[in-house]
Amino acid sequence: MTEALCGHSFSASAISAVNKSLDEALRAFAERRLSEPFPYLILDARYEKVREAGIIISQAVLLAVAVDGEGQRQIIGVNLAGRESRSSWREFLLALQERGLFGVEFVVSDDHPGLKLAICEVFTGAAWQRCYVHFLRNALDHLPRKLADDCLQELRWIGACPRAGGDGPGGPARARRGASRYRRLAGPLAGQASQAVRLGRGEHRGDADPRLRGGRLYYRLPVQHHKHMKSTNMLERLNQELKRRTHVVRIFPNAESCLRLVRALAVETHENWLEGTRYLNMQHLAEHKKEALREAA
Repeated sequence: MTEALCGHSFSASAISAVNKSLDEALRAFAERRLSEPFPYLILDARYEKVREAGIIISQAVLLAVAVDGEGQRQIIGVNLAGRESRSSWREFLLALQERGLFGVEFVVSDDHPGLKLAICEVFTGAAWQRCYVHFLRNALDHLPRKLADDCLQELRWIGACPRAGGDGPGGPARARRGASRYRRLAGPLAGQASQAVRLGRGEHRGDADPRLRGGRLYYRLPVQHHKHMKSTNMLERLNQELKRRTHVVRIFPNAESCLRLVRALAVETHENWLEGTRYLNMQHLAEHKKEALREAA
């Protein structure tokens, strides 16, 4: 490859030195000090095929994206783990805290049991939001195919309306309107898709700890942030880019090569985000908190 690109080849020792230098730069990025608050945190994982001791295994790539006080997105964590588990996620999140992560108020992820427990253990004061897109997929599993499209549309409308008990400024009024619309929308479905309707109401209570139920907690946030913070779609787009680039390799020769490529892509995306437009206007969050304090007083 180097002969085709540069006109001459390099020795194995030279290639090794280049990789070592690259690994040091990527490690510095992945382990950099986090010195500012990050109110929003989005977590997800994807799997890559890696050859270890002659055996092909799946390695989980754990990813953490946060929104800082200026509303810019940053990739703050990229690491490998043998699998997604409570212990691997807990170790990953504790490492973020050791690097200085603080000020987390709202965490978005999928419904993975180990990840949920790790979030509650590490970020005790933060609200956890289950990705609403993943929720819709799970709800459709309880529907017959002929009803899927109609019910999906109804569930999307329900997700766009605050439910009873909504928090934040103007919450009671919005909640009454949302509850009224929900009864109007969900009524025709109750007999045909009762399980999906119960999921839409937030009645699925598989976890005893209320913090793990992950209902529509994004209503605690400013209205302008609902669209961005009710799902992991932003991180899913990053995952798609990683998949596009790692698909060429298919099977990595070792874990180090996998982590090297993923972190290099993360650095590229991270820099593009910082140079691009602001993702969220965090002034909306500050005003939302002030209005909530006034209502509480």
